[in-house]
Amino acid sequence: MKRKLHLLVIDPQNDFCDLPDAYLPGDPALKPSLPVAGAHADLQRVARLIDEGGAGLSAISITLDSHHRLDIAHPGFWRQGDGGAVAAFTQIVAADVRRGAYLPRDRQALPRTLAYLDALEAAQRYRLMVWPVHCEIGSWGGAVHADVRAAYNRWEEAGLRSVAKLAKGSNPWTEHYSALKAEVPDASDPGTQLNGRFLDDLAQADTVYITGQAASHCVRATTEDMVDNLDAASRARLVLVTDCMSPVAGFEAQSRQFIDAMAAAGVRLARAHEVLAELHANA
Repeated sequence: MKRKLHLLVIDPQNDFCDLPDAYLPGDPALKPSLPVAGAHADLQRVARLIDEGGAGLSAISITLDSHHRLDIAHPGFWRQGDGGAVAAFTQIVAADVRRGAYLPRDRQALPRTLAYLDALEAAQRYRLMVWPVHCEIGSWGGAVHADVRAAYNRWEEAGLRSVAKLAKGSNPWTEHYSALKAEVPDASDPGTQLNGRFLDDLAQADTVYITGQAASHCVRATTEDMVDNLDAASRARLVLVTDCMSPVAGFEAQSRQFIDAMAAAGVRLARAHEVLAELHANA
């Protein structure tokens, strides 16, 4: 009997890719805002998995980081205490805000901002990072890497089925690395809370292959949330495809720790050529 093999591609978007010139649109204003070293090659491997092994796949899901320009993790939300701009890649903790080193540009946002930072730090997974504006809704940077999109379009047309596409991150008051829930869920916004329906879809597969960007953040958070919400038997069906993901620069150690922790939790580690062999066997 054919097995249900599900490919999950996390945030395979232009803004996260170290794209060569041939993949750029020609407008100098359009270039990846948060490129991850190795991401382009990772996603080319993902595209080959779909093209060469697609007959063995029962489902493909794509997650899409989808942000507004004004977002608690973007520079335009913040100012320094003296009124100066806050540079991308600045980390901000609640204590910084309480002492006035960094403040929201909208003074009325201060109580909510502090409540968010306190909750984020209590969760002990991430601290707030001010990222360059990325994956802005409707932008070129938010679009899917061309090779991945072309490959899954061919898969869709060959099998008369659609790839599932899940947007995340449109609530500007919370970071949303995981495809399953925001870092601090907003009680008034169901889109930030645990996506039980998607979790159920993944749990029905015999194997879920996890790929995408970046290993240190969105892949990590998604996989951790899956492990936290699945039983041991379901966790054993998860596979991290380790050569189809890369970490954000400066977070290499966190990425290695994440992969080691997931292996200890029962998640299988594999490389793309091993996955391709399994897909061929299931065709």
